[in-house]
Amino acid sequence: MLAAIDLMAEKGYKGVSTKEIAAAAGVSEMTLFRNFGSKKSLLEQAVERYHYSLEMETLFEENIKWDLRLDLLMICQMYHEIMQRNRKLFIIVLSDNELADIRGKADKHPRKLLKLLTDYFNEMQSKNKMLSTDAETQAITFMWLNYGAFISQLFGASISNISLQNVMNSSIELFVRGLAP
Repeated sequence: MLAAIDLMAEKGYKGVSTKEIAAAAGVSEMTLFRNFGSKKSLLEQAVERYHYSLEMETLFEENIKWDLRLDLLMICQMYHEIMQRNRKLFIIVLSDNELADIRGKADKHPRKLLKLLTDYFNEMQSKNKMLSTDAETQAITFMWLNYGAFISQLFGASISNISLQNVMNSSIELFVRGLAP
């Protein structure tokens, strides 16, 4: 999978053959087809394997401190770490309109994160650690802010020299000031 991701990120999805992928992975093309069926199936399985929802689920289950500032910072850092680690997959899938169906299937991952964040914000409200608000709206706002920060630097054309860490710290401060009781 990693050989395929590297080649597709470098040459584009259409620009790489299964023969090249097999050679880079050190297997025969027949083995590649036996294990994945097709180049598209290989990419679908890579997106499923390397996406963030399982790691985020674990983070929410095991690491939440019920402190808005600390938790949002931890969530931000994990999100950006995973997104950066998987940036080649995003470049591949976002660069080719033929892969819209893969993008559609991958929607389950941000939907899962939206549910995790919404449940977190609802629980913070029930613990009186957050003002009463529409938890899902706050969750999607937080997600879009972070996704926008990731996308703005994905293709290397940043509009600002402000570091990602400064953006995270500033946005978390705004959330905390706006939502803390």
